[in-house]
Amino acid sequence: MWLDTRRGSLLLIVVLSACGGASLSGRVFDNGRVRYHVGELPEGWRELDAEGDVAFFHRERAAVISVHARCDRDEDDVPLQSLTQHLMIGFTEREVESQEVMPFDGREAMRTVVRARLDGVPRAMTLYVMKKNGCVYDLLYAAPPDRYAEGASEFESFVRGFGTEER
Repeated sequence: MWLDTRRGSLLLIVVLSACGGASLSGRVFDNGRVRYHVGELPEGWRELDAEGDVAFFHRERAAVISVHARCDRDEDDVPLQSLTQHLMIGFTEREVESQEVMPFDGREAMRTVVRARLDGVPRAMTLYVMKKNGCVYDLLYAAPPDRYAEGASEFESFVRGFGTEER
């Protein structure tokens, strides 16, 4: 079970990774095109080299937190609901527990809590999707369903510390 859970977390990181070479410096991410800051995470979360994303892994919980920004695409007219669905491509047996549009960093974001399977491995996730200044920002927390609650409040604190910065 631990191996399946760990494999599911690592697969999730691969699925969410993008090309690039920037990393987090302190709590600020800057890749030359996008700059943002994130909240702090307590001990146990280890930053991963996710090629263009900010990503953390908690080994004991087999949990992942990631932030991804994509810019210069024609997604201004794409609804938040569709962008959220795009993040779940590859997941099966999806069950949305809650979904709401809320204020976030001076814009609206869609917050979705969902349970699904990735390659047969069950995951519980919280996703935030926001469009701002020509970019789409995805913030994600994923863990095995039986460990999800252990890191959910840590993720929410991390999200509260998120903010885009002018370039």
